[in-house]
Amino acid sequence: MAVTEHNNIQELSLEAVMGERFGRYSKYIIQERALPDIRDGLKPVQRRILFAMNQDGNTFDKSFRKSAKSVGNVMGNFHPHGDSSIYEAMVRLSQDWKLRAPLIEMHGNNGSMDGDPPAAMRYTEARLSEIAGDMLRDINKKTVEMVLNFDDTEYEPTVLPARFPNLLVNGATGISAGYATEIPTHNLSETIQATIYLMNHPQASLDDLMQFVKGPDFPTGGILQGLDGIKRAYETGRGKTVLRSRTAIEDLRGGKQQIVVTEIPFEVNKAVLVKRIDELRLLKKVEGIAEVRDETDREGLRIVIELKKNANASGILNYLFKNTDLQISYNFNMVAINNRRPENVGLKTILSAYIEHQRDVTTKRTQYDLAKAQARQHIVAGLIKALSILDQVIKTIRSSKNKSDAKQNLISSYDFSEKQAEAIVSLQLYRLTNTDVTALEQEARELDQQIKQFEKILADPLELDRVIKKELKAVEKKYSSPRLTEIQAQIQELTIETEVMVAAEDVKVLVSHDGYVKRSSLRSFKASGAAENGLKDEDRVIFSATANTLDHLLIFTNKGNLIYRPVHDLTEARWKDTGEHLSQTVGLAANEYVLNAYCFNSLEQGGKFVFATKEGFIKQTELSDLKPGRTYKSRAGQFMKLKTASDEIITIAYLPKDDESLQVFCASYTGYGLRYSLNEVPTSGAKAAGVKNMDLREDHLANVILVHEDDQIALITQRGSFKRMKVAEVPQTTRARRGVQILRELKKNPHRVQLTAVLEDQAKLLITTDNKQSLEVDPYEYPSNDRYSNGSFILDTETQGVPACAELLKDTPKTEEEQ
Repeated sequence: MAVTEHNNIQELSLEAVMGERFGRYSKYIIQERALPDIRDGLKPVQRRILFAMNQDGNTFDKSFRKSAKSVGNVMGNFHPHGDSSIYEAMVRLSQDWKLRAPLIEMHGNNGSMDGDPPAAMRYTEARLSEIAGDMLRDINKKTVEMVLNFDDTEYEPTVLPARFPNLLVNGATGISAGYATEIPTHNLSETIQATIYLMNHPQASLDDLMQFVKGPDFPTGGILQGLDGIKRAYETGRGKTVLRSRTAIEDLRGGKQQIVVTEIPFEVNKAVLVKRIDELRLLKKVEGIAEVRDETDREGLRIVIELKKNANASGILNYLFKNTDLQISYNFNMVAINNRRPENVGLKTILSAYIEHQRDVTTKRTQYDLAKAQARQHIVAGLIKALSILDQVIKTIRSSKNKSDAKQNLISSYDFSEKQAEAIVSLQLYRLTNTDVTALEQEARELDQQIKQFEKILADPLELDRVIKKELKAVEKKYSSPRLTEIQAQIQELTIETEVMVAAEDVKVLVSHDGYVKRSSLRSFKASGAAENGLKDEDRVIFSATANTLDHLLIFTNKGNLIYRPVHDLTEARWKDTGEHLSQTVGLAANEYVLNAYCFNSLEQGGKFVFATKEGFIKQTELSDLKPGRTYKSRAGQFMKLKTASDEIITIAYLPKDDESLQVFCASYTGYGLRYSLNEVPTSGAKAAGVKNMDLREDHLANVILVHEDDQIALITQRGSFKRMKVAEVPQTTRARRGVQILRELKKNPHRVQLTAVLEDQAKLLITTDNKQSLEVDPYEYPSNDRYSNGSFILDTETQGVPACAELLKDTPKTEEEQ
């Protein structure tokens, strides 16, 4: 048995095979599937649909036919792919909210702006639209290249004659391998005017062309913002713009308003948009929307967003622009097949390619018409000659054996050509009348004129262009429509006010020493009482007040960190609950705690903070310098730089306005006091370390307070002694001095400053120890001492603990919710 050798087996690596095959596939789908041709603006499937329907006589002047029949013709003759892909392309060509000039008319459900699918092709009927006829006009006059279809049984065009710039008018969208395209729709009249201008001025600049083509013109209208982006796209093929809905704010009875949307951005699903707006209302992401309705009917698109009384209509509209598809970014990516290659094309490139195509099509059509007219002229000349010698012709034909012999005799006897002889022997008897000779002579004159005109067109490029321009103007006159999309030069910046997203509501806010934060409703606060605040026994309240949800909370820690929270961002909890710890979002060091907190209506209200540290640095900082950054939710800001790890902030004071009489009073741990004017402390930024406050040597500061000349202060020592003293006891000097003694030094167990406080008339002092014991002291029950006194003992540190905190108890009237 003979063994057959196979010498054509090749060993190839998988990488080589995959690369070669995928490259071949990519080339196919780039050229033959997903990208439009620059000349007629059509993808192959669209071109085949139009050609097949035209070939089938399914044109605008005939009755509608079942879509399934057209799809079957396309699939069977030209496009060997699934029927659904053909039908979807066909449906898109009929949708007047997708195309500026639909190329197919369809009866039945062809989808909707709500994303509804079209009816199956067995239910719908279709035919070419009238303007599609101009896409196919003269296709039978050998104007475009025809190639064999997939099974070599029929010819199909590689491009359509396209008597208007369809690529710009109807745009294109598609995704290929390594390429995608997004070409917007344009106004037919504008593009034709620009085409004619470019034909007249081949060196025209982009600015010249943009006098006519202002920008895209979407079938759904809307407002396109960003002239720079449009110009860049027309220059390079790529550009970014913003497309927003057309909206109006209408007044209703009862002081209410409503936002009415009459145009939405191109290719936005209306039903999804309405649902999204309603979800924002339900989730309370935006305050003030009462109801969202889709009132679209046969009169046109209409979405109504009804607002609550006194709602901020423009603010809500800006929020919706930013957070829904009422406004979208539209990115030009104008890629088309130019000379069999995908290219990023600009406006001038597209128009130039279209003009070249029209010149080619018109030249070929003229050549075809010329050849046809010359052929007919030849026949007419033969017939006229035959009629002039009619008797001899008849005699010759009668004496011939058959048709072929008659033709040969005519050619040999009277010098007729083969075609003329054929026409003569095929002539019907009624044509031998006198009137027919006249008609033939008239036809001969007309043919002569036509031939001269055709030859003139072919010989003179200006005449050729004149024909093209005339036909373009006819298309413009017949199909032009007003511009739908408004072009605005600048992209409007959207600023969203907090009031739009948050309901203004008074709440109770609490910040604790250990870093717990919460907000509670006034109802929860009333039900619980101020004392039942949910804090642990070892923790204490740093800030507790009624605030509005639109207010701003600034939390300062002893390590120079600033935590910002809008009140509405605070975790809502019952007043009895502990609340959220700051470390859950921003993190706190092990030895870090909250020193103070302030609530402001606005961070623009002005004022300054005074910050002082334990190791002797001080500074003033504007409130405006403490504005939060973008990452405030996850990272703490800095309000003062600490030079050493052991240093910490001991004083934070807010001054709403400048006070020239304010002074700084420093009390060191070992009992030295220093007083100087606050004006000596410079104002610096949030990241500054400040300036030297007091000459401490081996000492450290116990406290720094702001005082006036006639104030009295309280000093509390670590041994439980209380001392009331006038500020004037310490002479006013300047910053960074050592100061004077404010306690009498003892050899054994000396007193050291633990706490200080500025006293007010009628105000009592609440002292809390490290054992969590509290003692209420009336400062005016004790005598005023000079600076050499150590004061009077008020508590036993062995049993009650060391003083840890002192605060003034002011006799303020209770608010309604606290009663």
